[in-house]
Amino acid sequence: MEKSVESCLLEMELGAGRSFENMTVFELMKSANGGPEYITLKEAIEKGVLSVTEVSLGGSVPELKVENRGDVAVLLLDGEELRGAKQNRILNTTILVGPKSATKVPVSCVEHGRWSSVSKELMESGNVMHREMRMLNVRQVSESLRAGRAFQSNQGEIWDKVAELTCAMGVPTRTGAMTDVYMAKGADLDGYLKSFELAAGQKGILVFVDGRPAGMDFVSREAAFGQLFPKLIKSYAMEAMLLTERRKSGRGKGDAEKALVKPTSEVAREFMKRAAACDEKKYESVGLGWSYRYAGPGIVGSALAFNDKVIHMAFFGVDEAGTAEDPGGMAGTRVRRGWCI
Repeated sequence: MEKSVESCLLEMELGAGRSFENMTVFELMKSANGGPEYITLKEAIEKGVLSVTEVSLGGSVPELKVENRGDVAVLLLDGEELRGAKQNRILNTTILVGPKSATKVPVSCVEHGRWSSVSKELMESGNVMHREMRMLNVRQVSESLRAGRAFQSNQGEIWDKVAELTCAMGVPTRTGAMTDVYMAKGADLDGYLKSFELAAGQKGILVFVDGRPAGMDFVSREAAFGQLFPKLIKSYAMEAMLLTERRKSGRGKGDAEKALVKPTSEVAREFMKRAAACDEKKYESVGLGWSYRYAGPGIVGSALAFNDKVIHMAFFGVDEAGTAEDPGGMAGTRVRRGWCI
């Protein structure tokens, strides 16, 4: 494993952790900021220095054009949602867009029923797709890279997971939009946001859902992580809510009482060690730096590094008992759109 990623994982300071419902969050802390300065997607759009548009008048589902007119790099996080233009998209991988530069970025659609322009530019929605979708997307993009096909997702599977999410959460959506679920469940998500507060010096989270390791995210700069913190909490919270709904409907597995048990810090540290033992592949990033892709028993992940500094890394738990069709013992990924009608 790349030494900077390995040391970042193994030397991370771990907070005591807090729990709410079936979700536990451990704070991840590092003593110093690493790598170059950068701002987040949300900050860049609000400052008016970043524009995200279709690549042409006709558009292209798997690509968007990003232009950074500012003097500072901009961090785009895998799974972040962009809303508007011809349809809503999510980013397939984490990208560091250099100052005064423009590039095409790989994306996936999370609004199956719309292909008509509602705005010239796409805006930041405030959402990151829920953990299960991110885990699957990381794995799919890694498989695509190994096959020499760049940062491509399995679009059909993503549409299926969005359809499953809207159905399980009981949210009607005219265009099959993921963002409709987040808007409808805003009050419930607020409960999680109020329960998990950002700590001074915090740069990451390690999350358990239903007592199992769901995943972790780390960002090198404290200020940037502070901006991303609410999005990431909502992403994992949506997963926690989804698994609860699956149990209620009889589609999910697991014991409701066990799901409320708080994992120990030793269990959390063990997940970090297993992440550090993953097999690694290295690819040139779409923007600045290098993209690292990881796979190991029960874990998949990715990291972005620039000038030997880790900018972002994310690792997700995958139940070893699961299969490609049923990862983590969760609902199968080949559920057809419209299965709940």
